[in-house]
Amino acid sequence: MASTEQLTEREISGQSTTEVGEQAMGPAFIASAASVGLALYYYFVQGERELGTFVGLWPPTILAFASYFNQRRMRQQLETLTKPGTKLRDAIDSMMGSR
Repeated sequence: MASTEQLTEREISGQSTTEVGEQAMGPAFIASAASVGLALYYYFVQGERELGTFVGLWPPTILAFASYFNQRRMRQQLETLTKPGTKLRDAIDSMMGSR
């Protein structure tokens, strides 16, 4: 059993960083791929070049939002690990589990 100072990220959030990243990027990746397909459909099949180009701009925006929310979640986890008032060395030691 670890003391409260030795809590790891997994114990605090219940998830590893890869699980958090996969949760955030999974739906965003699917939406981005779907919008690329829709853009190609409008551009080549329907012949609506402007609409196809407009829809083709959605994937970077979707992925940027997903990245932002993923970084925000990681920041909250980091702030939970490094509570205000702790020394940097203690915070690093608690994250590494060496104390």
